[in-house]
Amino acid sequence: MNQNWTFGRKLAFGFAVSSTFLIAIGIAAYWSISVLIATAGSVTHTQKVVERVSGLISLVKDAETGQRGYLLTGDPAYLEPFQTAVAGMPAVLSELRALSVDNADQQARISQAETLVNSKFNELKRTIDLRKAGHANEALKIVLTGEGKKYMDALRVLCGQINRQERVLLSKREADTDATSSNAKATIVVGTILCLLFVVGAGFTITRSLTERLGMAVGHVQSSSAELQAAATQQASGAKEQASAMSEISTTISELGVTSRQIAESARRVAQIAEQTATAARSGEGTVERGQEAIGGIRRQTDLVVSHMLDLGRKSQEIGAVLDIVSELAEQTNILAINATIEASGAGEAGRRFAVVAEEIRKLADRVAASTKGIRTQIDDVRGAVNTTVMATESGAKAVDQGARQFAEVAAAFKQIADLVTTTTEAVREIELSTKQQATAADQVRTAVSEVAQATQETETSSTQTLQTASQLAGLSMDLRRLVHSGTV
Repeated sequence: MNQNWTFGRKLAFGFAVSSTFLIAIGIAAYWSISVLIATAGSVTHTQKVVERVSGLISLVKDAETGQRGYLLTGDPAYLEPFQTAVAGMPAVLSELRALSVDNADQQARISQAETLVNSKFNELKRTIDLRKAGHANEALKIVLTGEGKKYMDALRVLCGQINRQERVLLSKREADTDATSSNAKATIVVGTILCLLFVVGAGFTITRSLTERLGMAVGHVQSSSAELQAAATQQASGAKEQASAMSEISTTISELGVTSRQIAESARRVAQIAEQTATAARSGEGTVERGQEAIGGIRRQTDLVVSHMLDLGRKSQEIGAVLDIVSELAEQTNILAINATIEASGAGEAGRRFAVVAEEIRKLADRVAASTKGIRTQIDDVRGAVNTTVMATESGAKAVDQGARQFAEVAAAFKQIADLVTTTTEAVREIELSTKQQATAADQVRTAVSEVAQATQETETSSTQTLQTASQLAGLSMDLRRLVHSGTV
Protein backbone atom coordinates (compact mmCIF):
# COMPACT_ATOMS: atom_id res chain seq x y z
CA MET A 1 0.00 0.00 0.00
CA ASN A 2 1.47 3.39 -1.04
CA GLN A 3 2.55 5.55 1.95
CA ASN A 4 1.55 8.77 0.13
CA TRP A 5 -2.08 7.72 -0.09
CA THR A 6 -4.61 9.62 1.99
CA PHE A 7 -6.51 7.94 4.78
CA GLY A 8 -9.67 7.97 2.65
CA ARG A 9 -7.91 6.29 -0.30
CA LYS A 10 -6.52 3.62 2.01
CA LEU A 11 -9.98 2.93 3.44
CA ALA A 12 -11.43 2.87 -0.08
CA PHE A 13 -8.77 0.40 -1.21
CA GLY A 14 -9.40 -1.87 1.76
CA PHE A 15 -13.16 -1.64 1.21
CA ALA A 16 -12.75 -2.41 -2.51
CA VAL A 17 -10.63 -5.51 -1.88
CA SER A 18 -12.98 -6.73 0.86
CA SER A 19 -15.95 -6.13 -1.42
CA THR A 20 -14.19 -8.07 -4.19
CA PHE A 21 -13.76 -11.06 -1.87
CA LEU A 22 -17.41 -10.82 -0.78
CA ILE A 23 -18.63 -10.53 -4.38
CA ALA A 24 -16.56 -13.56 -5.38
CA ILE A 25 -17.95 -15.54 -2.45
CA GLY A 26 -21.47 -14.39 -3.36
CA ILE A 27 -21.03 -15.39 -7.02
CA ALA A 28 -19.74 -18.81 -6.01
CA ALA A 29 -22.64 -19.27 -3.60
CA TYR A 30 -25.14 -18.10 -6.22
CA TRP A 31 -23.71 -20.49 -8.82
CA SER A 32 -23.79 -23.37 -6.36
CA ILE A 33 -27.38 -22.62 -5.37
CA SER A 34 -28.38 -22.38 -9.04
CA VAL A 35 -26.81 -25.78 -9.71
CA LEU A 36 -28.55 -27.23 -6.65
CA ILE A 37 -31.89 -25.82 -7.82
CA ALA A 38 -31.37 -27.23 -11.32
CA THR A 39 -30.39 -30.62 -9.87
CA ALA A 40 -33.45 -30.59 -7.62
CA GLY A 41 -35.57 -29.89 -10.68
CA SER A 42 -33.97 -32.82 -12.47
CA VAL A 43 -34.71 -35.08 -9.50
CA THR A 44 -38.33 -33.96 -9.54
CA HIS A 45 -38.39 -34.55 -13.31
CA THR A 46 -37.14 -38.13 -12.84
CA GLN A 47 -39.74 -38.80 -10.15
CA LYS A 48 -42.47 -37.58 -12.51
CA VAL A 49 -41.27 -39.96 -15.24
CA VAL A 50 -41.34 -42.89 -12.80
CA GLU A 51 -44.83 -41.91 -11.65
CA ARG A 52 -46.13 -41.68 -15.23
CA VAL A 53 -44.67 -45.10 -16.11
CA SER A 54 -46.41 -46.58 -13.08
CA GLY A 55 -49.61 -44.85 -14.20
CA LEU A 56 -49.27 -46.40 -17.68
CA ILE A 57 -48.97 -49.94 -16.22
CA SER A 58 -51.91 -49.19 -13.90
CA LEU A 59 -54.14 -48.12 -16.81
CA VAL A 60 -53.33 -51.30 -18.75
CA LYS A 61 -54.16 -53.38 -15.66
CA ASP A 62 -57.45 -51.51 -15.29
CA ALA A 63 -58.27 -52.29 -18.92
CA GLU A 64 -57.53 -56.02 -18.33
CA THR A 65 -59.72 -55.97 -15.21
CA GLY A 66 -62.64 -54.46 -17.11
CA GLN A 67 -62.22 -56.99 -19.96
CA ARG A 68 -62.18 -59.99 -17.64
CA GLY A 69 -65.22 -58.80 -15.70
CA TYR A 70 -67.19 -58.31 -18.89
CA LEU A 71 -66.13 -61.69 -20.35
CA LEU A 72 -67.26 -63.47 -17.18
CA THR A 73 -70.54 -61.62 -16.58
CA GLY A 74 -71.51 -59.94 -19.84
CA ASP A 75 -72.50 -56.85 -17.79
CA PRO A 76 -71.50 -53.63 -19.65
CA ALA A 77 -70.88 -51.94 -16.29
CA TYR A 78 -67.60 -53.90 -16.05
CA LEU A 79 -66.35 -52.13 -19.20
CA GLU A 80 -66.00 -48.79 -17.41
CA PRO A 81 -62.32 -49.40 -16.30
CA PHE A 82 -61.46 -50.45 -19.87
CA GLN A 83 -63.06 -47.36 -21.40
CA THR A 84 -61.40 -45.07 -18.82
CA ALA A 85 -57.98 -46.62 -19.54
CA VAL A 86 -58.39 -46.24 -23.32
CA ALA A 87 -59.45 -42.59 -22.93
CA GLY A 88 -56.64 -41.68 -20.48
CA MET A 89 -53.75 -43.48 -22.20
CA PRO A 90 -52.97 -40.79 -24.89
CA ALA A 91 -52.49 -38.14 -22.19
CA VAL A 92 -50.07 -40.35 -20.21
CA LEU A 93 -48.02 -41.17 -23.34
CA SER A 94 -47.95 -37.51 -24.37
CA GLU A 95 -46.71 -36.41 -20.93
CA LEU A 96 -44.00 -39.12 -20.97
CA ARG A 97 -42.78 -37.86 -24.34
CA ALA A 98 -42.71 -34.27 -23.04
CA LEU A 99 -40.74 -35.29 -19.93
CA SER A 100 -38.11 -37.23 -21.93
CA VAL A 101 -37.84 -34.93 -24.95
CA ASP A 102 -34.06 -34.49 -24.35
CA ASN A 103 -33.40 -38.28 -24.13
CA ALA A 104 -33.51 -40.12 -27.48
CA ASP A 105 -33.25 -43.60 -25.87
CA GLN A 106 -36.23 -42.93 -23.65
CA GLN A 107 -38.20 -41.54 -26.61
CA ALA A 108 -37.60 -44.80 -28.50
CA ARG A 109 -38.70 -46.88 -25.50
CA ILE A 110 -41.86 -44.77 -25.11
CA SER A 111 -42.69 -45.34 -28.80
CA GLN A 112 -42.26 -49.11 -28.29
CA ALA A 113 -44.44 -48.91 -25.19
CA GLU A 114 -47.13 -47.11 -27.20
CA THR A 115 -47.06 -49.90 -29.81
CA LEU A 116 -47.38 -52.59 -27.14
CA VAL A 117 -50.23 -50.68 -25.42
CA ASN A 118 -52.12 -50.35 -28.70
CA SER A 119 -51.64 -54.06 -29.42
CA LYS A 120 -52.81 -54.95 -25.93
CA PHE A 121 -55.88 -52.72 -26.23
CA ASN A 122 -56.70 -54.19 -29.67
CA GLU A 123 -56.50 -57.73 -28.23
CA LEU A 124 -58.78 -56.73 -25.36
CA LYS A 125 -61.21 -55.02 -27.74
CA ARG A 126 -61.44 -58.12 -29.97
CA THR A 127 -62.44 -60.31 -27.06
CA ILE A 128 -64.96 -57.72 -25.84
CA ASP A 129 -66.51 -57.45 -29.31
CA LEU A 130 -66.80 -61.26 -29.56
CA ARG A 131 -68.48 -61.37 -26.13
CA LYS A 132 -70.92 -58.67 -27.22
CA ALA A 133 -71.73 -60.73 -30.34
CA GLY A 134 -72.44 -63.79 -28.19
CA HIS A 135 -69.25 -65.69 -29.06
CA ALA A 136 -67.94 -66.12 -25.54
CA ASN A 137 -66.07 -69.34 -26.37
CA GLU A 138 -64.13 -67.73 -29.21
CA ALA A 139 -63.23 -64.83 -26.93
CA LEU A 140 -62.00 -67.30 -24.32
CA LYS A 141 -59.86 -69.05 -26.94
CA ILE A 142 -58.11 -65.76 -27.73
CA VAL A 143 -57.41 -65.25 -24.02
CA LEU A 144 -56.02 -68.80 -23.72
CA THR A 145 -53.60 -68.23 -26.59
CA GLY A 146 -51.54 -65.99 -24.22
CA GLU A 147 -51.28 -63.17 -26.77
CA GLY A 148 -52.35 -60.56 -24.18
CA LYS A 149 -49.91 -61.92 -21.58
CA LYS A 150 -47.08 -61.66 -24.11
CA TYR A 151 -47.89 -57.96 -24.72
CA MET A 152 -48.18 -57.32 -20.99
CA ASP A 153 -44.85 -59.02 -20.15
CA ALA A 154 -43.06 -57.09 -22.90
CA LEU A 155 -44.61 -53.84 -21.64
CA ARG A 156 -43.46 -54.56 -18.06
CA VAL A 157 -39.91 -55.25 -19.27
CA LEU A 158 -39.89 -52.03 -21.32
CA CYS A 159 -41.26 -49.94 -18.43
CA GLY A 160 -38.60 -51.50 -16.15
CA GLN A 161 -35.91 -50.35 -18.60
CA ILE A 162 -37.34 -46.82 -18.60
CA ASN A 163 -37.36 -46.75 -14.79
CA ARG A 164 -33.80 -48.12 -14.56
CA GLN A 165 -32.58 -45.45 -17.00
CA GLU A 166 -34.23 -42.73 -14.92
CA ARG A 167 -32.75 -44.14 -11.68
CA VAL A 168 -29.27 -44.09 -13.26
CA LEU A 169 -29.81 -40.44 -14.19
CA LEU A 170 -31.12 -39.77 -10.69
CA SER A 171 -28.01 -41.28 -9.07
CA LYS A 172 -25.74 -39.21 -11.33
CA ARG A 173 -27.65 -36.02 -10.54
CA GLU A 174 -27.51 -36.70 -6.81
CA ALA A 175 -23.74 -37.19 -7.07
CA ASP A 176 -23.45 -33.90 -8.98
CA THR A 177 -25.49 -32.23 -6.26
CA ASP A 178 -23.21 -33.54 -3.51
CA ALA A 179 -20.10 -32.40 -5.39
CA THR A 180 -21.53 -28.96 -6.06
CA SER A 181 -22.56 -28.58 -2.42
CA SER A 182 -19.07 -29.54 -1.22
CA ASN A 183 -17.41 -27.10 -3.64
CA ALA A 184 -19.74 -24.31 -2.52
CA LYS A 185 -18.97 -24.94 1.15
CA ALA A 186 -15.22 -24.99 0.49
CA THR A 187 -15.38 -21.80 -1.58
CA ILE A 188 -17.36 -19.92 1.06
CA VAL A 189 -15.12 -21.07 3.95
CA VAL A 190 -11.82 -20.33 2.15
CA GLY A 191 -13.08 -17.00 0.81
CA THR A 192 -14.31 -15.93 4.23
CA ILE A 193 -10.95 -16.79 5.87
CA LEU A 194 -9.00 -14.89 3.17
CA CYS A 195 -11.30 -11.89 3.47
CA LEU A 196 -10.96 -11.87 7.27
CA LEU A 197 -7.14 -12.05 7.06
CA PHE A 198 -7.02 -9.19 4.57
CA VAL A 199 -9.33 -7.01 6.66
CA VAL A 200 -7.22 -7.59 9.80
CA GLY A 201 -3.96 -6.82 7.96
CA ALA A 202 -5.36 -3.74 6.24
CA GLY A 203 -6.79 -2.47 9.53
CA PHE A 204 -3.43 -2.82 11.28
CA THR A 205 -1.57 -1.03 8.47
CA ILE A 206 -4.08 1.82 8.23
CA THR A 207 -4.14 2.28 12.02
CA ARG A 208 -0.34 2.56 12.22
CA SER A 209 -0.22 5.04 9.34
CA LEU A 210 -3.04 7.08 10.86
CA THR A 211 -1.25 7.24 14.24
CA GLU A 212 1.89 8.66 12.63
CA ARG A 213 0.02 11.29 10.65
CA LEU A 214 -2.22 12.18 13.55
CA GLY A 215 0.82 12.94 15.73
CA MET A 216 2.07 15.48 13.20
CA ALA A 217 -1.38 17.00 12.74
CA VAL A 218 -1.86 17.49 16.48
CA GLY A 219 1.14 19.84 16.64
CA HIS A 220 -0.31 22.00 13.86
CA VAL A 221 -3.71 22.01 15.56
CA GLN A 222 -2.22 23.29 18.83
CA SER A 223 -0.47 26.23 17.18
CA SER A 224 -3.51 27.06 15.04
CA SER A 225 -5.90 26.93 17.99
CA ALA A 226 -3.90 29.61 19.86
CA GLU A 227 -4.09 31.95 16.86
CA LEU A 228 -7.80 31.17 16.45
CA GLN A 229 -8.48 32.12 20.10
CA ALA A 230 -6.88 35.56 19.67
CA ALA A 231 -8.75 36.26 16.42
CA ALA A 232 -12.07 35.09 17.87
CA THR A 233 -11.69 37.38 20.91
CA GLN A 234 -11.11 40.43 18.70
CA GLN A 235 -14.00 39.52 16.38
CA ALA A 236 -16.42 39.10 19.30
CA SER A 237 -15.58 42.60 20.64
CA GLY A 238 -16.18 44.26 17.26
CA ALA A 239 -19.40 42.33 16.74
CA LYS A 240 -20.84 43.61 20.04
CA GLU A 241 -20.23 47.27 19.07
CA GLN A 242 -21.76 46.74 15.62
CA ALA A 243 -24.82 45.02 17.11
CA SER A 244 -25.47 48.00 19.44
CA ALA A 245 -25.32 50.49 16.53
CA MET A 246 -27.62 48.36 14.36
CA SER A 247 -30.16 48.18 17.20
CA GLU A 248 -30.40 51.99 17.42
CA ILE A 249 -30.79 52.33 13.62
CA SER A 250 -33.49 49.66 13.59
CA THR A 251 -35.47 51.51 16.30
CA THR A 252 -35.39 54.80 14.33
CA ILE A 253 -36.49 53.14 11.09
CA SER A 254 -39.30 51.30 12.91
CA GLU A 255 -40.68 54.66 14.14
CA LEU A 256 -40.48 56.00 10.56
CA GLY A 257 -42.35 52.96 9.30
CA VAL A 258 -45.13 53.45 11.91
CA THR A 259 -45.56 57.10 10.86
CA SER A 260 -45.70 56.13 7.17
CA ARG A 261 -48.33 53.49 7.85
CA GLN A 262 -50.45 56.00 9.80
CA ILE A 263 -50.32 58.43 6.85
CA ALA A 264 -51.18 55.60 4.45
CA GLU A 265 -54.12 54.57 6.65
CA SER A 266 -55.46 58.16 6.72
CA ALA A 267 -55.12 58.39 2.93
CA ARG A 268 -56.88 55.05 2.60
CA ARG A 269 -59.82 56.29 4.70
CA VAL A 270 -60.05 59.49 2.63
CA ALA A 271 -59.98 57.41 -0.55
CA GLN A 272 -62.67 55.14 0.88
CA ILE A 273 -64.90 58.14 1.72
CA ALA A 274 -64.32 59.56 -1.77
CA GLU A 275 -65.23 56.22 -3.31
CA GLN A 276 -68.41 56.10 -1.22
CA THR A 277 -69.27 59.64 -2.35
CA ALA A 278 -68.64 58.70 -5.97
CA THR A 279 -70.79 55.63 -5.53
CA ALA A 280 -73.59 57.72 -4.03
CA ALA A 281 -73.29 60.25 -6.88
CA ARG A 282 -73.43 57.48 -9.46
CA SER A 283 -76.39 55.97 -7.62
CA GLY A 284 -78.17 59.37 -7.63
CA GLU A 285 -77.41 59.78 -11.30
CA GLY A 286 -78.84 56.34 -11.96
CA THR A 287 -81.93 57.19 -9.90
CA VAL A 288 -82.42 60.43 -11.84
CA GLU A 289 -82.01 58.57 -15.12
CA ARG A 290 -84.60 56.02 -14.04
CA GLY A 291 -86.94 58.87 -12.97
CA GLN A 292 -86.37 60.53 -16.33
CA GLU A 293 -87.18 57.26 -18.06
CA ALA A 294 -90.32 56.97 -15.88
CA ILE A 295 -91.36 60.54 -16.87
CA GLY A 296 -90.85 59.58 -20.51
CA GLY A 297 -93.02 56.51 -19.96
CA ILE A 298 -95.70 58.70 -18.34
CA ARG A 299 -95.50 61.06 -21.32
CA ARG A 300 -95.96 58.17 -23.72
CA GLN A 301 -98.87 56.79 -21.68
CA THR A 302 -100.47 60.26 -21.61
CA ASP A 303 -100.20 60.56 -25.38
CA LEU A 304 -101.69 57.09 -25.66
CA VAL A 305 -104.59 58.07 -23.35
CA VAL A 306 -105.27 61.21 -25.42
CA SER A 307 -105.23 59.12 -28.57
CA HIS A 308 -107.65 56.61 -27.04
CA MET A 309 -109.93 59.42 -25.80
CA LEU A 310 -110.05 61.05 -29.23
CA ASP A 311 -110.76 57.66 -30.73
CA LEU A 312 -113.51 57.19 -28.12
CA GLY A 313 -115.01 60.57 -29.11
CA ARG A 314 -115.09 59.52 -32.73
CA LYS A 315 -116.68 56.20 -31.86
CA SER A 316 -119.32 57.96 -29.72
CA GLN A 317 -120.17 60.22 -32.66
CA GLU A 318 -120.55 57.15 -34.85
CA ILE A 319 -122.78 55.56 -32.20
CA GLY A 320 -124.86 58.79 -32.14
CA ALA A 321 -125.38 58.53 -35.88
CA VAL A 322 -126.45 54.92 -35.50
CA LEU A 323 -128.88 55.92 -32.70
CA ASP A 324 -130.40 58.55 -34.99
CA ILE A 325 -131.08 55.84 -37.54
CA VAL A 326 -132.51 53.55 -34.86
CA SER A 327 -134.73 56.39 -33.53
CA GLU A 328 -135.98 57.13 -37.00
CA LEU A 329 -136.71 53.44 -37.59
CA ALA A 330 -138.57 53.29 -34.26
CA GLU A 331 -140.77 56.27 -35.25
CA GLN A 332 -141.53 54.75 -38.64
CA THR A 333 -142.28 51.39 -36.99
CA ASN A 334 -144.64 53.18 -34.57
CA ILE A 335 -146.44 54.88 -37.47
CA LEU A 336 -146.72 51.60 -39.34
CA ALA A 337 -148.06 49.89 -36.22
CA ILE A 338 -150.75 52.59 -35.81
CA ASN A 339 -151.73 52.25 -39.46
CA ALA A 340 -151.84 48.46 -39.11
CA THR A 341 -154.11 48.82 -36.07
CA ILE A 342 -156.48 51.06 -37.98
CA GLU A 343 -156.56 48.67 -40.90
CA ALA A 344 -157.15 45.72 -38.58
CA SER A 345 -160.10 47.52 -36.94
CA GLY A 346 -161.64 48.00 -40.36
CA ALA A 347 -161.24 44.32 -41.14
CA GLY A 348 -163.47 43.31 -38.26
CA GLU A 349 -163.15 39.98 -36.54
CA ALA A 350 -160.55 38.72 -39.06
CA GLY A 351 -158.15 41.56 -38.33
CA ARG A 352 -158.38 41.37 -34.51
CA ARG A 353 -155.35 39.12 -34.17
CA PHE A 354 -153.38 41.28 -36.52
CA ALA A 355 -154.39 44.30 -34.45
CA VAL A 356 -152.97 42.65 -31.30
CA VAL A 357 -149.65 42.03 -33.05
CA ALA A 358 -149.61 45.57 -34.40
CA GLU A 359 -150.20 46.90 -30.86
CA GLU A 360 -147.27 44.87 -29.50
CA ILE A 361 -145.05 46.15 -32.31
CA ARG A 362 -146.08 49.74 -31.50
CA LYS A 363 -145.23 49.20 -27.81
CA LEU A 364 -141.87 47.71 -28.78
CA ALA A 365 -141.18 50.70 -31.04
CA ASP A 366 -141.99 53.03 -28.13
CA ARG A 367 -139.55 51.19 -25.86
CA VAL A 368 -136.85 51.30 -28.53
CA ALA A 369 -137.38 55.05 -28.93
CA ALA A 370 -137.19 55.56 -25.15
CA SER A 371 -134.00 53.41 -24.91
CA THR A 372 -132.48 55.32 -27.79
CA LYS A 373 -133.05 58.60 -25.99
CA GLY A 374 -131.41 57.19 -22.82
CA ILE A 375 -128.42 55.91 -24.78
CA ARG A 376 -128.07 59.26 -26.52
CA THR A 377 -128.02 61.00 -23.16
CA GLN A 378 -125.28 58.65 -21.89
CA ILE A 379 -123.26 59.10 -25.08
CA ASP A 380 -123.47 62.86 -24.66
CA ASP A 381 -122.19 62.43 -21.09
CA VAL A 382 -119.33 60.26 -22.39
CA ARG A 383 -118.45 62.92 -24.95
CA GLY A 384 -118.31 65.56 -22.25
CA ALA A 385 -116.14 63.33 -20.03
CA VAL A 386 -113.83 62.59 -22.96
CA ASN A 387 -113.38 66.28 -23.71
CA THR A 388 -112.65 67.00 -20.04
CA THR A 389 -110.16 64.09 -19.86
CA VAL A 390 -108.39 65.25 -23.02
CA MET A 391 -107.97 68.76 -21.60
CA ALA A 392 -106.71 67.40 -18.24
CA THR A 393 -104.35 64.98 -19.98
CA GLU A 394 -102.85 67.76 -22.09
CA SER A 395 -102.21 69.78 -18.91
CA GLY A 396 -100.58 66.72 -17.32
CA ALA A 397 -98.42 66.22 -20.43
CA LYS A 398 -97.15 69.79 -20.13
CA ALA A 399 -96.31 69.17 -16.45
CA VAL A 400 -94.54 65.93 -17.40
CA ASP A 401 -92.44 67.78 -19.98
CA GLN A 402 -91.47 70.34 -17.35
CA GLY A 403 -90.51 67.54 -14.92
CA ALA A 404 -88.44 65.79 -17.61
CA ARG A 405 -86.45 68.97 -18.23
CA GLN A 406 -85.82 69.36 -14.50
CA PHE A 407 -84.72 65.71 -14.23
CA ALA A 408 -82.25 66.28 -17.09
CA GLU A 409 -80.76 69.25 -15.23
CA VAL A 410 -80.46 67.20 -12.01
CA ALA A 411 -78.82 64.30 -13.92
CA ALA A 412 -76.25 66.68 -15.40
CA ALA A 413 -75.49 68.05 -11.92
CA PHE A 414 -75.06 64.51 -10.51
CA LYS A 415 -72.73 63.60 -13.40
CA GLN A 416 -70.60 66.67 -12.72
CA ILE A 417 -70.44 65.74 -9.02
CA ALA A 418 -69.42 62.16 -9.90
CA ASP A 419 -66.66 63.42 -12.22
CA LEU A 420 -65.29 65.75 -9.52
CA VAL A 421 -65.39 62.98 -6.90
CA THR A 422 -63.62 60.58 -9.30
CA THR A 423 -60.85 63.13 -9.83
CA THR A 424 -60.55 63.57 -6.06
CA THR A 425 -60.46 59.79 -5.54
CA GLU A 426 -57.66 59.36 -8.07
CA ALA A 427 -55.62 62.08 -6.37
CA VAL A 428 -56.16 60.51 -2.94
CA ARG A 429 -55.22 57.08 -4.30
CA GLU A 430 -51.98 58.50 -5.67
CA ILE A 431 -51.26 59.96 -2.23
CA GLU A 432 -52.10 56.61 -0.61
CA LEU A 433 -49.91 54.72 -3.11
CA SER A 434 -46.98 57.06 -2.55
CA THR A 435 -47.36 56.75 1.22
CA LYS A 436 -47.59 52.95 0.99
CA GLN A 437 -44.48 52.87 -1.17
CA GLN A 438 -42.72 55.03 1.39
CA ALA A 439 -43.89 52.72 4.19
CA THR A 440 -42.81 49.67 2.17
CA ALA A 441 -39.41 51.22 1.56
CA ALA A 442 -39.10 51.96 5.28
CA ASP A 443 -40.08 48.36 6.08
CA GLN A 444 -37.52 47.08 3.59
CA VAL A 445 -34.83 49.27 5.11
CA ARG A 446 -35.88 48.16 8.58
CA THR A 447 -35.82 44.54 7.45
CA ALA A 448 -32.39 44.99 5.93
CA VAL A 449 -31.12 46.67 9.10
CA SER A 450 -32.72 43.90 11.18
CA GLU A 451 -31.02 41.30 9.02
CA VAL A 452 -27.72 43.13 9.40
CA ALA A 453 -28.30 43.34 13.16
CA GLN A 454 -29.20 39.66 13.24
CA ALA A 455 -26.13 38.84 11.18
CA THR A 456 -24.07 40.92 13.60
CA GLN A 457 -25.57 39.05 16.54
CA GLU A 458 -24.94 35.78 14.77
CA THR A 459 -21.38 36.92 14.12
CA GLU A 460 -21.01 37.74 17.80
CA THR A 461 -22.47 34.36 18.74
CA SER A 462 -20.28 32.67 16.15
CA SER A 463 -17.24 34.48 17.50
CA THR A 464 -18.08 33.31 21.00
CA GLN A 465 -18.60 29.78 19.72
CA THR A 466 -15.38 30.02 17.75
CA LEU A 467 -13.56 31.10 20.90
CA GLN A 468 -15.07 28.17 22.79
CA THR A 469 -14.25 25.83 19.91
CA ALA A 470 -10.67 27.08 19.85
CA SER A 471 -10.36 26.41 23.58
CA GLN A 472 -11.90 22.95 23.15
CA LEU A 473 -9.65 22.32 20.16
CA ALA A 474 -6.58 23.22 22.20
CA GLY A 475 -7.66 20.82 24.96
CA LEU A 476 -8.48 18.13 22.40
CA SER A 477 -5.09 18.51 20.74
CA MET A 478 -3.41 17.96 24.12
CA ASP A 479 -5.51 14.83 24.66
CA LEU A 480 -4.67 13.57 21.16
CA ARG A 481 -0.98 14.19 21.72
CA ARG A 482 -1.09 12.17 24.94
CA LEU A 483 -3.12 9.46 23.16
CA VAL A 484 -0.68 9.23 20.25
CA HIS A 485 2.47 9.16 22.36
CA SER A 486 1.26 7.05 25.26
CA GLY A 487 -1.38 4.86 23.56
CA THR A 488 -3.81 5.35 26.49
CA VAL A 489 -6.49 7.87 27.35
